[in-house]
Amino acid sequence: MYRTNTCGELRIKNVGQKVTLTGWVQRTRKMGGMTFVDLRDRYGITQLVFNNETNAELCDRANKLGREYVIQIEGLVSERFSKNDKMPTGEIEILADTLNVLNESLTPPFTIEDNTDGGDDLRMKYRYLDIRRDAVRKNLELRHKMTLEVRRYLDSLGFLEVETPALIGSTPEGARDFIVPSRMNPGQFYALPQSPQTLKQLLMVGGVDRYFQIVKCFRDEDLRADRQPEFTQIDCEMSFVEQDDIINTFEGMAKYLFKTVRGVELGNKPFLRLPWIEAMKRFGSDKPDMRFGMEFVELMDVLKGSGEFSVFNDAEYIGGICVPGCADYTRKQLDELTNFVKSPQIGAKGLVYAKVNENGTIKSSVDKFYSVDVLQKLQEAMGANPNDLILILSGLNAMKTRKQLCELRLLMGERLGLRDHNKFALLWVVDFPMFEWSEEEQRLMAMHHPFTSPKPSDIALLDTAPEKVCADAYDMVCNGIEVGGGSIRIYDAKLQAKIFEVLGFTPEKAQEQFGFLINAFKYGAPPHGGLAYGLDRWVSIFAGLDSIRDCIAFPKNNSGRDVMLDAPTAVDPKQLDELFIKLDLKQK
Repeated sequence: MYRTNTCGELRIKNVGQKVTLTGWVQRTRKMGGMTFVDLRDRYGITQLVFNNETNAELCDRANKLGREYVIQIEGLVSERFSKNDKMPTGEIEILADTLNVLNESLTPPFTIEDNTDGGDDLRMKYRYLDIRRDAVRKNLELRHKMTLEVRRYLDSLGFLEVETPALIGSTPEGARDFIVPSRMNPGQFYALPQSPQTLKQLLMVGGVDRYFQIVKCFRDEDLRADRQPEFTQIDCEMSFVEQDDIINTFEGMAKYLFKTVRGVELGNKPFLRLPWIEAMKRFGSDKPDMRFGMEFVELMDVLKGSGEFSVFNDAEYIGGICVPGCADYTRKQLDELTNFVKSPQIGAKGLVYAKVNENGTIKSSVDKFYSVDVLQKLQEAMGANPNDLILILSGLNAMKTRKQLCELRLLMGERLGLRDHNKFALLWVVDFPMFEWSEEEQRLMAMHHPFTSPKPSDIALLDTAPEKVCADAYDMVCNGIEVGGGSIRIYDAKLQAKIFEVLGFTPEKAQEQFGFLINAFKYGAPPHGGLAYGLDRWVSIFAGLDSIRDCIAFPKNNSGRDVMLDAPTAVDPKQLDELFIKLDLKQK
């Protein structure tokens, strides 16, 4: 056999044993008449020793080993003279007496170590080498463990894992679909699922009662650190439930995963439930990071009309955050903050600041426009103490300005070290608006999806003020990241038809797009609801990563490209002919 042991399991108790190891050469070191080789596999690293005095030929062969050569050795486990307490195998070494080179290797384009010298693009191009690094491998092992525990938890509650199709019909709502042409049905297309939403609802109609699936989903949308064109959901649905039933079930799942996978006890206290409108007013975000304070303070009553600063006097919203202990910020640092909020990504017109001095007096960048009394009221309203820094944004659109202030708050939290990867703050955001206005479509769009049920108390508003309707929807947020979301679903065909009407669908269009679901509701659909967790996001949080890419085996880059496979790419014209597709790239 190729090996008797792995490179991560031998310990001092194994001294004297004859073993066979296989793996990759991490590095070689020649010291006098000895050659030391670090041999690595998935399980760890073991030091090999080749002695020139006892076997000069073998030692000479060892000296010729290159990085990432695949080798097999036999030898005796020996106690290490100079022990390495930073390695699990650091108390032993293998006195090698045979060496078999299984495969040679080119010199890799970057070092296969935790602190590698390879940049993101280079590592993604050679991802199969990057996966050999301990840091990446641990993320994949964490992901594996999490999926096992998810299945264990849901199975214990009677959930049934059911696979749904990966080739479905395209839907007009939500993000853009990836479409797949059908050769056997010329001119017609499948879509890759953005989620199994309608299919899992049909499973509820089918009496499955409790369903889950760890499923790959696809969205053709712009990318960022927590998005990929293909991602994995822990997709769940339950029948005969209300919102509390679902929240309690999946809050329990979050606590279970933190305990079993991360070793963190979240306690028995229920997570905070924060209405959407309150989250927006206090934090400017529907996924607020609650690991630190700096909550928004609205300053319209204090600053609008109380001085000659026209920017504030014309504003629809004025809000500020109090940054503790930062009154010593220099002009250069304040200019950096101003440039940050004025960047195209944030879009604010400018930044106003005020410093509370050590003696309690206040000095601001708009002193000439306001009396001392007004500035003191500002300090009181902000709850600012000596040595605190007050940062203020204003604008003509309240919601837009709050979102800008949110980005500033997150930046200051990062600068002050308050966004600790080992601290976890979880909550539910509830009572979302049912609809939001789309400038592009010039109509109301479903904020979540068109199958979300409105709050029963708001159903009457569908005819008179649909923009005021709240959805029976909920998102779980962890450390400022939306890790899951769901809703109670519509199960009444008439109410579903009404929602389609509000969204601008004619009955014929609704029937064309969603007739299969509407018709299914006519055959005794149960009350039901569900939730989908983002597996990639959960793993990245547990691993302390800023991006989901390093917990995915083969991710895409920020342009949606797989630089390793060089995909997407052009296809043979013959394939396009078979699909009856003609390209005219000049139209682009």
